[in-house]
Amino acid sequence: MKKIIITVLIVVFALHANADEGMWMLNKIDEKTAQAMKELGLQLTPRELYNPDGVSLKDAVVDFGDFCSGVVVSPNGLVFTNHHCGYGAIQKLSTPEDDILANGFVAHSYAEERPAEGLFVRFLQRTEECSTRVMQALDSIYRANPTVESRILDKNNIDSICNAIERDYEKANPGMDCQVKSFYGGNAYYVSIYKVYRDIRLVFTATNTLGKFGGDTDNWMWPRQTCDFSVFRIYADENGEPADYSPNNKPLHPKRYAKISLDGYQPGDYCMTVGYPGSTSRYLSSWGIDERVNARNVSTIQVRGKKQEVWKKFMDADRAVAIKYASKWAGSSNYWKNSIGMNKAIANLGVIAQKQQLEDQIRQWYSGREDLKARFGSVFEKLQQAYADRRNDIYAQGFYNETFNRGIEIGLVGSRLCRMSQDADSAQIAVVREDLQSFFKDYDAALDEATTAALLQNYREQVTDQKYWPSCYKEIDSLYNGDCKAFAHDIFGKTICKDISCIDKLLADSTLREKDPVLRLSEEVPEISQMLYSKQRENNNIIKHNERMLTQALLEMDQENPHYSDANFTMRLSYGFIQDYTAQGQQFQYYTNAQSLLDKAAKQNEIEDYKLEDDIVKLMQTGKWGRYADKNTHDMHLCFISNNDITGGNSGSPMFNGKGELIGLAFDGNWEAMSGDISFNSSLQRCIGVDIRFVLFIIDKWGKADNLIKEIF
Repeated sequence: MKKIIITVLIVVFALHANADEGMWMLNKIDEKTAQAMKELGLQLTPRELYNPDGVSLKDAVVDFGDFCSGVVVSPNGLVFTNHHCGYGAIQKLSTPEDDILANGFVAHSYAEERPAEGLFVRFLQRTEECSTRVMQALDSIYRANPTVESRILDKNNIDSICNAIERDYEKANPGMDCQVKSFYGGNAYYVSIYKVYRDIRLVFTATNTLGKFGGDTDNWMWPRQTCDFSVFRIYADENGEPADYSPNNKPLHPKRYAKISLDGYQPGDYCMTVGYPGSTSRYLSSWGIDERVNARNVSTIQVRGKKQEVWKKFMDADRAVAIKYASKWAGSSNYWKNSIGMNKAIANLGVIAQKQQLEDQIRQWYSGREDLKARFGSVFEKLQQAYADRRNDIYAQGFYNETFNRGIEIGLVGSRLCRMSQDADSAQIAVVREDLQSFFKDYDAALDEATTAALLQNYREQVTDQKYWPSCYKEIDSLYNGDCKAFAHDIFGKTICKDISCIDKLLADSTLREKDPVLRLSEEVPEISQMLYSKQRENNNIIKHNERMLTQALLEMDQENPHYSDANFTMRLSYGFIQDYTAQGQQFQYYTNAQSLLDKAAKQNEIEDYKLEDDIVKLMQTGKWGRYADKNTHDMHLCFISNNDITGGNSGSPMFNGKGELIGLAFDGNWEAMSGDISFNSSLQRCIGVDIRFVLFIIDKWGKADNLIKEIF
């Protein structure tokens, strides 16, 4: 095992990087990579990018809520991120009477800023390698049976080792949040140490029409005109340390904040993102890609499409319901369209065939050497068989999860109550009450009843093998003649689970656990999940081990080329340059301007996603851009594209120029390269960002937030 670690370190971290592909760890930028970035136009040294013992650019970048990225832009803790990253917090602060989600919000003073309950940001302090400790601990556990495969298969042992390392680091670094994560499919491990601030307040958001301009119509598309940003502020105690919300807290004075550039960009100009990409599968085998396309993505596309049809009817009919479900809709539709685009791009670009060619190269590489053949010779056969053996289970599991775990909401209430103590004095009751109060704030029972009926019917139509059906279908067939709508109407009429009173009703009458139809359903439905988990366990273990070995084979075979680890929501750097692209014979320019926004807004009567308020239209029609105008074209640039390598989680990532100055915020990728999480295509894949000048123009001229403009500059 030690030999494998050393090989990975030599192969991976001493390699020259491509200009446009790669999500690179900031603490592992070698001389060749630094030289490549310098040749493209970077004027900062690696030490100025990452310095755990001092101040560097990484100190201006934050993990925003553990789901997005953000950047500090002022000496008083002002944070820019995407509108869609702040969407959940904005939605929670909205009511029909004070609909800041629709109307926007501007705080002209600290006193007007609104606490965003539950939101937090993390600042990375440093990242350290801990592979040796993980592997030595596994050696100790498995001395009696020291096979590589048994070490890798036992996830529980790896988790317990990583948890122990985290506890040791947190003991040595009081107040810090320490996370150990695997890299290169389990070939290496690193611990990241974070300082976490939990008093975060909303400062600015534009109207929903501007922050989501283009909506589902333009999502994952270029060209874009979306002003996808929101502004928050970090608060701390009087010593600048993390603290829970208090009116006595003060704006944080950060170690470093990003300087903003109004100079713009040209094709070929250096561009760099620093942020937290969530998950990629670039090393996945051809069988794994096929499963992703034809088993996993199918359920995401099909079930969410059905669910969103129901949701839309209720949201269009009632603004209060629309506010409640705004954030849920955004989350659901985003990956619904992502899955559609991914499947289309993988097919159009022949990604599976490309992966098969690479696998043939690996076979040829090890075929002439017995030592390599002994290590890697059985990998492909085992992967092919294990993926085939679990195919039907994975297909059913996808529909099960989308239907019962992500679709039928009342079942989540039932599950929570089923696990709740019956002791009214238990501390657990307060936790459950707080969780469900938050849930019911954004819940509509009539919508959920209609969704439940539609998804129950859809599940039985899509998953035809009855061994995958929860036992509730026996009741539907025997008592309701197969009518899922009648079943849903009956259980919603009889259940206690539709509002917060359910807790007290259950505490007062424990027999409801057996009598309430939703509580009964919540006890029965997990039987399918447990069955699927049990059936897949052996194949899952085989796949995990052999996918890891396949990654190792590629790293050893291709030692002369760069290899970065798949994204895992740790801080990464991507570098490249501003660049347009051509797809299917059409040339796409590298930026959009104000007129393109007005052209789309003119279609708002036909396309709802292009709706804009009159005052915004008039503002954009003036053509008075002031210092925010581009110095070359003399118009307003709205969004732009680069060949930076990003994925989900990078939303809100700062886009820096060669001086380390902020020129935009990354918020999307392009439709033609939606296979990017699986395979990077340098000629097509683009990072879409909102121009920082567009952001500041809206803050200044629409929001009239002179206080923020003065603070930033």
